[in-house]
Order: sequence, then C-alpha cells, then structure tokens
Amino acid sequence: MEALLRARIAFVFLVTATLVIGACAQQAKPGTSGSPAASLAGGEKPTPGGTLTFVVNAEPPSFDGHRETTFALLHPIAPHYSLLYKFDPNDLTKVIPDVADGNPTVSADKMTVTIKLRQDVKFHDGTQMTSEDVKATYDKIITPNTAAGQSSPRAGAYAVVSAVNAPDKFTIEFKLKYPSASFLTNLASPWNFIYSAAKLKADPRWYEKNIMGTGPFTYVSNTKGQDWVGKKNPDYFGKDKDGTKLPYLDGYKALIITDATAGVNAIRSKQAMIEFRGFTPQQRDDLSRALPNDLAIQEAPWICVNYVVPNTKVKPFDDVRVRQALSLAIDRYAGGEALSKTTIVKDVGGLMRPKGPFAMSDADLAKIRGFGKDAAAAKAEAKKLLADAGVPNLSFKFLNRNITTPYEPVAVFLIDQWKQVGITATHDVKETSPYQADLRAGNFQVALDFNCDFLDEPDLQLAKFWSASKAGKGLNFAYYDDDKLDGMIDAQSRQTDPAQRVKLVGDIERYAMDEKAYQYPVLWWYRIIPYLKIVRGWQIGSNHYTNQDLTTVWLAKS
Repeated sequence: MEALLRARIAFVFLVTATLVIGACAQQAKPGTSGSPAASLAGGEKPTPGGTLTFVVNAEPPSFDGHRETTFALLHPIAPHYSLLYKFDPNDLTKVIPDVADGNPTVSADKMTVTIKLRQDVKFHDGTQMTSEDVKATYDKIITPNTAAGQSSPRAGAYAVVSAVNAPDKFTIEFKLKYPSASFLTNLASPWNFIYSAAKLKADPRWYEKNIMGTGPFTYVSNTKGQDWVGKKNPDYFGKDKDGTKLPYLDGYKALIITDATAGVNAIRSKQAMIEFRGFTPQQRDDLSRALPNDLAIQEAPWICVNYVVPNTKVKPFDDVRVRQALSLAIDRYAGGEALSKTTIVKDVGGLMRPKGPFAMSDADLAKIRGFGKDAAAAKAEAKKLLADAGVPNLSFKFLNRNITTPYEPVAVFLIDQWKQVGITATHDVKETSPYQADLRAGNFQVALDFNCDFLDEPDLQLAKFWSASKAGKGLNFAYYDDDKLDGMIDAQSRQTDPAQRVKLVGDIERYAMDEKAYQYPVLWWYRIIPYLKIVRGWQIGSNHYTNQDLTTVWLAKS
C-alpha cells in the first residue's frame, strides 16, 4: 500500500504525461458482450446517432452542480457541462484534459499550478470560454458569495487554495498555501462545471434554475417528475482519436422514475436502456432472467456509504454517551451479511473505503465502538451508556430519504438494531429536496445521511467533518464545532509522506467516530449496473459521479 501511495504522491508533484492516478484504480468486474472492454476487444467502430434513454430515480434539488451533492443532479445535467480536467472515459484510472489545453505546470516550490486553456471552447449561447469563466467558476466553489445566497459543500476540499488568478485570456493560475497531496486530482471533480462569468455576475444564483454550459449536449427541456432532454451540441470541441466529432449520440432523455420497481420495469420493457446509479442483486438477477440475450452487467466496489448523523445541537444528542450508544447498538457485520443479499450495501469500514488505499486495518477498526464483532457486549455497553445519560428509553424521529435502494432497508435495519437496546426510532421519510432542506436547516434529530465521492481521497471523504461554522464548508450536518478535529484534518492534508498520512487519517477516525462519535458509517456500498447491451462506450467506476457526460457513449444496432 505504501508503494501505491508513494506513486500517487509522485503523480501529484511531478505531473506525468497522462496524470495517472494509481490510488483510484477502478475494480470493475469483466463485462459481458456489452462492456466497453469487450467492444474495444472486438474492434467495433462507434456508430453515431440515436438517443440514449436512461433512468434517474430522484429529482435534482436545484440545477447548480457547485451547490448540490446528489447524483440526481449529475446524471441528467452533467452532459451540458465541461470540466477543467476529467477522468478518461476509456480508462478511469487516468485524468485527461477537458477544457484545459494539456497538463498543469507546477512550480518548483509546488505552490503555484498553472494551466493553459483551450481556445476553441464555446458556451451554448455562442460566447467564447476564457480564463475569466474558469476563475469565476473556481471562486464560486472555493469562496462562495454567502451574502448572495451561494453555498459550496466542497469548499473544504480546496482549503489549500489561497487565490485563483487569470493572468491572461487563456491561462488560469492556482496559488496554494502549501504543497497538497490531493489538489491536482480534485481538479477533475465531476461537480466543477465550468460556468459563465457573465451569468454569475448578473445573478450569482442563476445556475440554480438555468442551464448554460460548454458541454457535449445542449439543453432541450425539463418536465418535473417526468424527464430531462438534451441534444447534441454541434459546436462541441471534443473529437475522438480518429478525429470524429463528439458526442456520438444525437441526444439523450433521462426518465425521472422514483419507484424502484418501475425503474427495473423500464429496463425490462426496453423503455430505458440503463440506470447509472445501481440496482440490487435481486434486481440484477430478475433482469438477467427476463433479458438473457439483451443484457450486459458491470459491477465494482463503491466509494459510497450511509452515515448515522445525530444532530449535536438537539438534546440528548449533545451528550457523547448517547451518540456512542447509537453506534454500539449496530451489529454491522451481521447487517452486511444479510443486507448484501437484497440491496447494494456490503462491507464494514471506517471513514475511508474498505480495502482502499487509506483504509484502516480490520484489527484497528474493531477497537472502535460499534465496529467490534462482539455484538452482545456492544449492545450491553449501549444500554449502560443510555442509562448513565438518563435516557434508557430514548425515542426520536429518524430522518431518511425516499430512495428505496439502499436508504429504506438500511433504515429498517438500524431501527431494529436500536429497538434491541430500548431505543424507539420513528422513520421520517422525505423526498430528496425536502430531505436535504431539513439537513441544511438542522431540522431533525437523527438522520441517515450519505458520504459518496469520486475518488479514494481523505480530503474528500473528510470534508464532511470540518466544523459546521467553517465558512462555506457546508457538509457537516451533525452541527458540531471542533477546533482540534479541524487541525487534524488540516494536518493530514498537508502531510506528503504516504505512511504518515495513513496514520493521521486513522487518528481522525478514532477521534471522530469513537471518542466523540460525531457521525459514523453504517455499511459501504457495492455497485451493480445491468443494462441493455446495445449501450457501448460506457465504463463503470468506483463511484456514480464520474464518466457521466456521455461524450463517448454510442448505441449499437440491435
């Protein structure tokens, strides 16, 4: 692992020709005849044309990628936008330029990153994209104008940046406070849509309700609760290796289908071709039986996990004993074994993905309250802590999201586990928009939250743990302030020795999950994508955020 991490540090500081990201190598299972690997091996030439129809099982709360955290925004909206850098759709272990014109130049002291921009990029209204637009984009992400109502849940991931400059029309410059182990890869964040500086100047919140990017597809229509439609951008700058203009598709239609059974039925009936987030093992098997000759399947571990989040501003969850008891009551190992047969959760882990490059060892994880394998002893300790805190018969509302997979089964499991130690939790299920509004307003007692991202990277996974009052951080829904924890997160970000960084991350896990029990994982997810094999040019990754601009997707003749 140390060698792997050292390779990643070398990538960060030396910037090789292809920006190889060794630590985030995707672990997809070999696909069937419809997988990208099979397509390439067969020497298939992409066929332009056609409309891709796919399922999205939630509504986006707004249209602003800088503001939101849900796949429900990325899947229908990402095709309208470009990024500075992006993950290579043909090899998801690499980062390639998008609107950047080549690789970054890093100064000798590692404190200045300079990037040249393409000069042939146009917004969908015909205006040319320049460094002014990229600067306005990153200023909005890193230092949002809170007085104007902007918010950025990813500001913490860019705490290293001291300034964003535009020294000329097609050059962007990032000044850093210290050498960073994650900054360059964070430039490939799928959320960092390039926005128009003119639009942002006229209305800082324009992008919450409007679409206008430089991406491969232009906006056509959006019918709430029904669909989202995009069509090929004739002025898109991208070309494939043979010089063919991209994208291959004529357009796409995202069907908003919030009922899980209806989503599966849409694939079965061929009303839709794919759903990019993931299906359960049972749903995969049902589709395999129904479409034995028409289905392809890709699977991969997932950088995604549900968190139990007690609101520390609400009694009795301001008492660490109560928060510890909530975690101790959960038999995660039994839950993982049972739930992995019916839904998309599987592995027990800490704040970093299990078996990933920053994962805590199983032996160390077992020492943290709620993560040991003696479930009976843990439940006994939970009961004692609740009694000591004066709430032996604790009851509360448990806020959850109305997404069947995996929120509902995970919540049902948790409610049963808590019942075994005398806790009564009432399931309070809401649609994505009001659910996230309650999280942001602190209008809940305990919530089932999520922590998903595009890369195994502590600066990303730990962004949720910054003090809630930190300006622009916006992800800490437990609402605590902790200067010590802030210092620990900052220290690991500055650490460039791989082994030392792993140790610092482990210290954070012990402090935040055990000693303070601020918020903690339930089970990590596992991604399963069954789809019609006419869909080509799409490759599964370890997350459901990257590789969603649909640039290289094409449809084979059935």
